[in-house]
Amino acid sequence: MLKTLARFALPVVLVAALAACSKPDNQQAVGKVGVDWTGNDIAVEAVADPEVKGVVCHVAYFSRSLIDRLQQGNWFEDPSYSALDCAASGPITVGNIAMGGGGEEIFKQNRSLIWKSLRVTRIYDAANNSLVYLAHARELQLGSGKMSLSVIPLNGENVTWTNGKPPSANGNAVGGNTAGASATTTGGQI
Repeated sequence: MLKTLARFALPVVLVAALAACSKPDNQQAVGKVGVDWTGNDIAVEAVADPEVKGVVCHVAYFSRSLIDRLQQGNWFEDPSYSALDCAASGPITVGNIAMGGGGEEIFKQNRSLIWKSLRVTRIYDAANNSLVYLAHARELQLGSGKMSLSVIPLNGENVTWTNGKPPSANGNAVGGNTAGASATTTGGQI
């Protein structure tokens, strides 16, 4: 019985491990800072928005070591705490983005084997002509209030809309193709 169970469990664990190690094309490891002697780290990744060229978000999150997992139990789960900051890295070209209030996911990383993930969602704020990036944890059953927010204001930026400028909340077109200073961002931690 145990041999049969092990025969089926091993491929599942291997597939899950490979899936956890693979990164989408829009993610790039920037650095890793050790925070204690057991090997726990804070990892920093750059995430390019696939539909908005010229915007990059940096996400920092906690990565537990094998020693910590063995000591604390809960082997297949990392904390969902993270920090987010986004900035304009050049001229901004806005592609086909979701205009609804629910936004569009640009980053997802599992924080447990199955149930929990860290996500970054882009929301377009038409009234303020801004891109809002929200980092949040998503869990199957219990929602989480852990979040971080960063905003890219598009006013005064060199912005090109590939599908035409969307109307603002008052009906006027927003955005512009004027050269401007770099974007002011706000960031935080969750």
